[in-house]
Amino acid sequence: MRLPLPLIEGRLVRRYKRFLADVELAGGEIVTVHCANPGAMTGLAEPGMKVFLSRSANPNRKLPLSWELVEADGGLVGINTGHPNRLAEEAIRAGAIPELAGYAKLAREVRYGRQSRIDILLTDPDRGTAYVEVKNVHLLRRPGLAEFPDSVTLRGARHLDELSEMVAAGHRSVMLFLVQRNDAMRFALARDIDPACGTAFDRARSAGVEMLAYACKVTPSAITVGAAIAVAG
Repeated sequence: MRLPLPLIEGRLVRRYKRFLADVELAGGEIVTVHCANPGAMTGLAEPGMKVFLSRSANPNRKLPLSWELVEADGGLVGINTGHPNRLAEEAIRAGAIPELAGYAKLAREVRYGRQSRIDILLTDPDRGTAYVEVKNVHLLRRPGLAEFPDSVTLRGARHLDELSEMVAAGHRSVMLFLVQRNDAMRFALARDIDPACGTAFDRARSAGVEMLAYACKVTPSAITVGAAIAVAG
């Protein structure tokens, strides 16, 4: 996925109200930018961190700049939670996620379950239907170990239960964790942060929901899905 170029470099002053951040640009100007991330962003929102911003093409947008990347732990991390679904779609269409390759059709945001929408629906006359939920991951508290979630997520637990229901109905269900950073080698649930999500994960896995995790290659110009990483749970 190509990022809107050129990205604008700056230094984080503060992040607040979840969706807002103040950033100091190279010339000293401080601007308020949109932060498309409802999570805690632990370790990624410290004052002084180098950040990269994109500019919206919409002249009527209240906040024309959006926070895209942050430099942390010696590499770049994607913090925009609006990207993973598009990243997953591109990777599936390109065959970069072998477990999800070979389906005839791909659709996004399809209604299912109890007033929900599945991120990606894969269908094929021979292989049947696969329900794929995509979750953004960027928490790294220990070297090489990506964790989800970084804050309590009732929605995440609900999605796991709904995927289990699709398995019970005879369909394939997959939870795909996309790690928007280069330095993750394995994945686990952050059970200390959200015990209920961990319980829902175990319940879904036992019900037959497949758990996949992929790290991403993050550069100042693009984010692409890279290699699969082990899911410890």
